[in-house]
Parts: sequence; C-alpha cells; structure tokens
Amino acid sequence: MKTLMFTLTMVIASISLFAQSGDIVGKWTTIDDDTGKAKSIVEIYKKADGKYYGKIFKLLQKPEHETCVACKDDRKNKPLIGLEIIRGLKKEGKEFTGGTITDPKSGKTYKCTIIRDGDKLNVRGYMGFSLLGRTQTWTLDK
Repeated sequence: MKTLMFTLTMVIASISLFAQSGDIVGKWTTIDDDTGKAKSIVEIYKKADGKYYGKIFKLLQKPEHETCVACKDDRKNKPLIGLEIIRGLKKEGKEFTGGTITDPKSGKTYKCTIIRDGDKLNVRGYMGFSLLGRTQTWTLDK
C-alpha cells in the first residue's frame, strides 16, 4: 500500500511539473546585449485577469538612473526596482503574446512575444511585424 501511494504521489508530481514547464511565471535573469553579463532579475507573474506581467525584481548592474527617466507613460520617474516592464501577455499555444515590453533605458515600448525553452525564455520585442525586432534569451534564476 505504501509503495502504491508513493508511486501515485510521484506520478501526480511529475504531471504537475510537466504542466508547469511551459509556464513563464518565475524569476528570470536578463542579459545585457552589449556586455553579455547578467543585468537584472525580472519576476513574471499572472494577474487575476489571466494575463502575464513582469517587473524588475533586482538590478545586477548599477544603472545610470535609479528611476525610469526615459519612460513616457505612467512609469515615468518611477523606481526601476518594481517597475512593470511586461504587460498584458496571454498564452496562445506555446507562445505568450499580445502584450508589451518596455526598455527602461530608452523608455520605448514594443510588442512582445515570449516562448519558453526549458530553463530559458526567448523574449522578442518588436515594432509592427515580428520580423522587425530582436530576441533576448533570459535564464531561469535559481
């Protein structure tokens, strides 16, 4: 009986982990495009509206400014720590799309698509068509 309960528990845990493996919720390390070094940790979470959002959890490099001086919307002059840079993504198949990502350095906001690949996220920001953009790889913060 104990063996059966243990086996059943392991199967349920495995199914649960497999189901979550395609999710993007968690803390992710971003990489600086210029230096290739870790730049920040972004925490992605799901709100009650069923959409995904992400905020800067921790800075790993000292920024020029402690606030988003270049932002043009409600984030203008808000502290970088806690700044919501990803807004309104929804899951469509294997992609998380339909939202935006803001670059706090330039203040520019782009359309965003994220695809999870194991312990990595392929985060694509673009204007207009997805072909006109760039992709960053973020790694799961452990």
